[in-house]
Amino acid sequence: MARLAGKVALITGAARGQGESEARLFVAEGAKVVLGDVLDEQGSAVAAALGDAAVYVHHDVTSEADWSAAVEETERRFGQLDVLVNNAGVLSFGTVTHELAVADYRRVIEINQFGTFLGMRAAIPAMLRNRGGSIVNISSTNGFRGVAGTVAYGASKFAIRGMTKTVALEYGMANIRVNSVHPGAIDTPMTQLGNLGGMSGDEQSSMVGAVALGRFGQPEEVANLALFLASDESSYCTGAEFIVDGGMLAGQVNPRARPRLGPP
Repeated sequence: MARLAGKVALITGAARGQGESEARLFVAEGAKVVLGDVLDEQGSAVAAALGDAAVYVHHDVTSEADWSAAVEETERRFGQLDVLVNNAGVLSFGTVTHELAVADYRRVIEINQFGTFLGMRAAIPAMLRNRGGSIVNISSTNGFRGVAGTVAYGASKFAIRGMTKTVALEYGMANIRVNSVHPGAIDTPMTQLGNLGGMSGDEQSSMVGAVALGRFGQPEEVANLALFLASDESSYCTGAEFIVDGGMLAGQVNPRARPRLGPP
C-alpha cells in the first residue's frame, strides 16, 4: 500500500521506540521522512536502513535553531513538509514536594510541552507554503487523568492536549489539521528505562493490571494511529484526541470480574 505516497514527514524522537516505528511505517507507506533526535548513532542507523526515502538530523526539540534547521533541511531535501509528528518526550518520576527536583520538572516541560510548541511554530509556515498539512502531537493517557508521581509528565501532556485544540482552531481554514494521540502503557525504552533508573517489576505489573486488554501496547500500534492521522483518510479530523490505550481509560479493571475464556 501507499497511504502516504507523495507526502513528506518530520518525526521527532525517531531514533527508537514509537518514533522509530512511525518512521519505518511511514516510509513503507510511501512517505519521505526526516528523522530528528539527539541519539545520533541510533538515529543515523535507522535512517540508513530506510534508504533514500529517509534522512537523519540532529534535533534538540528545545532549541529554536534546531527546529529551524530541521524544517529547512526537510524542504531542501524533499521539497515540502506535509506532516509533523511531535513524538519526542521524556518521563520523570517524583512527588511534587519530596522527590521531584525543580530541574527535572523543567526538563520534562521543556522537552514535552515547549518542544511541541516550538515544533508547531516552526512547521506551520512550511505547511502554509504547501497549502496544508497534518500535525500529530503525541500526548498520553496522562493528558486525561492524574497519576501520582508524574506531576511534570502529566502537566506536559495535559498542555499538549490543550495546545492541539487551540492550534487546530487557528489554522483549520488553512487546511492544516492538528490532532493529539494518547498512548497508554506502551512497551518502549521510556517505560523500560524511565528517567530515574526504570520502572520496577511491580510497577510494570500494576500498569498492565489496569489495562482491559491485559498487556502492554507495542510501538507499532501507536504508529498505525499516527499513520491514519498523517494520511488523507483523516481529512475531516482536527482538534481531536485519539486514544490507543488498550482500554486503560475505560475504567477500573476488577481481576475477579474478568470473564472466563472458552465455553461456559
